[in-house]
Formats: sequence, structure tokens, C-alpha cells
Amino acid sequence: MELRHLRYFRVVAEELHFRRAAERLHIAQPPLSSQIRQLEEELGVQLLTRSTRRVELTPAGEVYLDRVREILDAVDAAGEQAHRVAEGMQGALTIGCVGSATYSLFPRLVRALRDELPGVDVSVRGEMLAPDQVTALEAGRIDLALLRPPVTSARVVVEPVRHDRLIALVPDSHRLAGCGEVDLADLRDDDFVMHAGHGRSALNGLVTGLCADAGFVPRIRHEVTETSTLVTLVAAGLGVSVVPEPTSALDIAGVRYLPLRPEAGIDLSAAWIPEPASPVVERALTVLRRIAAE
Repeated sequence: MELRHLRYFRVVAEELHFRRAAERLHIAQPPLSSQIRQLEEELGVQLLTRSTRRVELTPAGEVYLDRVREILDAVDAAGEQAHRVAEGMQGALTIGCVGSATYSLFPRLVRALRDELPGVDVSVRGEMLAPDQVTALEAGRIDLALLRPPVTSARVVVEPVRHDRLIALVPDSHRLAGCGEVDLADLRDDDFVMHAGHGRSALNGLVTGLCADAGFVPRIRHEVTETSTLVTLVAAGLGVSVVPEPTSALDIAGVRYLPLRPEAGIDLSAAWIPEPASPVVERALTVLRRIAAE
């Protein structure tokens, strides 16, 4: 028995007329009659009564028609679902995100994905440093990452999304809080609150290098893994920091975000593993590129 036998039977049962059914199926009437007889012989059950004037379903045929409709509807739905998955319109997507992007680009991305890809189940893992995101990508725990390069894994593809300016972050009681901008060298005597060092955060290495260029070694008193914690510690007066500008979207009382001299910035990049190819990730990247361009 093949699916075409079921499709032929359904049309004949709906039309109760072999000629009309044959026309609807775009086949000749004799082969159609032959296919229905083969189906009845294989089942060992008469599904239709035929006369020169009319065709009718037997009681067994009526029950069989109900089941045939369920089967064919399920087959059609499965095919549709397979196409949607293959086109990246259905499936699951887990995104990891560095903290400073959590407050700006990331919310817009998630909203756009929900609007444009309603068949995709989007879950998020925010406030992840780059090495943790790379590990999660390689382990299959996340599908797409928004992180700060560099990335050393040969399996991971990295694509710049945007370049974020760096700004100074000081308590609102700081001596420079009322300034229009801050020279990095003016922070040489302050304690610093930084993202985790030892290769865990690209920002830590970048800020340390900028301080060296300004003629001093930053006195790092606190290292954190989450941007929200960093801002909270600065608000508590435990130090100053240098952060990507999107961090200013985090509205915590007690801090001032100030332009920094000399001007510097850091990249935000998308990262993913291309093999095996994921249509959902490709769809998400298309949405991300558009939003970043806006």
C-alpha cells in the first residue's frame, strides 16, 4: 500500500463518482478504478459499492475514510513542518550574550526574532564572558553568541556586528563626575572595578592596555563577571571603570557615564559554529545584521 492509494480513495470517497474523481486527480478513470480495487484487495474489505448509476461508501469505507483523512493530514503537516525547519522558520535557538550588549542590541534582537520567526523557540543566556560563550557553543549549549573578540577556537566563526565606543564610569560623588569628559590619565589614582582578567574578558585586557598608554597601571580592586554587578559596585563608590557605551542603558542610580579621552572602542561580534549548518542560525544572523545596521 502506498500513500497514493489513500489519496485516490479519499478523492473518490469525497466525489462518489469515478469520472469526477479521475478529473480532479488528473488521471484516467480505468487506472483509478484499478487502484481502488487493489486497495480493497489488500485490505480484504469492500470500501465502496458501485453500480452504473452511483458509488457509495460501505460502513467499513466510512470508518476507513475518517482514518485516511487523519493520516493524510498528518503526512501533509509533517511535510510542511519539515520545510519550515529546513528554511529556518521553525526550531529552537539559544543565544548567549555579553553583558554590555544585554541592555541595548540584545533586547531589540530578541523582539525582532519573536516577531519575524514566531515558529522559532528563542531562549537566552545573558551576562556571559566570551570564553564561556565559546565553550557553550562548542558544547552545543548555545547556538549563537554575542561577544567581544578575540576568539581562538578554530571551529567558531566570528563576524563583527558593530564597534562600541568606550566611556568612563564613575560614582556620582567622584571629583570628575561633573566634567563633560574624562581624560583616562586623570583616573590613575583611583581604584578600578573591572571585568574578569586572565584572558576571560577582552575588555579587561583592552582597558589595561589603554591605561598603560596613558602612563599608569590600573589599581584593580574588584573583578566581576557581570556588567550589572560592575555598575553596582561603582555606584557604591568602590571604584571607577571603563565600559562600552551601551552599558549606559543600564539605569542604576549613583553613577555617571562620561565621554573618555583618548577616544577608544571595542568590537561586538556574532559567533557561531557553521558545521553542521543551522537554517535557524542563518535566519537569526540575517535579522541581527539588519538590526545592527539600523
